[in-house]
Amino acid sequence: MELATAPGRRLTIAGTCLAVAAAALLALPGLTGAQAAAPAKAPVARLAAASTPEGTYWHTRVLSRRDNFRQVGSRANPYWVVEQDLTEQWNTTDGRSWIGFREAGAYPKSDKDREAWRRDGSPARWTRDVVGQTVVLSTRPTRGHVTPVRGQSTKFFLVGQYLTYEEVQRLPADPAALKAWLTKAAQVRGGGDDTGSFIAGLLPDLLYRLPAPKEVRAAAYQVLLTLPGVHAEGAARDDLGRNGTALSIDQRQATGPKAERGKITRRLIIDTADMVLLSNVHKVERPGNDNIELVLHAGWTNAAPAVPALP
Repeated sequence: MELATAPGRRLTIAGTCLAVAAAALLALPGLTGAQAAAPAKAPVARLAAASTPEGTYWHTRVLSRRDNFRQVGSRANPYWVVEQDLTEQWNTTDGRSWIGFREAGAYPKSDKDREAWRRDGSPARWTRDVVGQTVVLSTRPTRGHVTPVRGQSTKFFLVGQYLTYEEVQRLPADPAALKAWLTKAAQVRGGGDDTGSFIAGLLPDLLYRLPAPKEVRAAAYQVLLTLPGVHAEGAARDDLGRNGTALSIDQRQATGPKAERGKITRRLIIDTADMVLLSNVHKVERPGNDNIELVLHAGWTNAAPAVPALP
């Protein structure tokens, strides 16, 4: 299956499609000891066929764009800049993992900000914000790095637990069963009273970060549509011009100083043909807190881990 990333470019999105029995509903993979005793017991679902990934690594490549939370320039000529970075991760089915990171350079946020930047002499780096506090910003990309990951982080993280590749394959492919699985996992892991919002914040990971079968990704999309605060918006394009279906998720910021809490709106754009997340936009009531994640690749690859290349 292929997914357009921008006009003239295409990338491969792949998933291993395995049948999942309803017995997986209460078999919470990754729970041990006292935590495993919390949900009702049920036999673990057996795979209908041997898992055969379509490459050596499950690979994700994400371009993040976020507003710097302080304006730069001068008090008489302030402007916002957007920071960019690339994060890539490679996971093998036997538990090995690598992560790559590279800052991709900052740029003025809007046409108005670009005009103010030019009035400021078009600087390539900033060390102070408008009130004189230290910032570290540059229009120049860094060299980046790639390193192996150690410990539990080599596994796939979902609802507060680390899953093996095989456990990801056993996730329920039925929307009702998957919702019940996630609800029980959230309760075991202390998701709080607002379980629906908690689950809504985690489900996008199933649409790209984990090598879940396409049927599981489709179930995750259907679960999203049933959660409070989630609204279907119809056809949309992301910042790279890719076509998909938009969902908005209304949430409240629950942490930090009370005066700084506010409404958070997440807008997802999903390729509903391949059931893969294209973009995830976080918007906060206060300025300087917007964040955009653009999924440039999510699928199997044989290419070895390397320093992220610039987009």
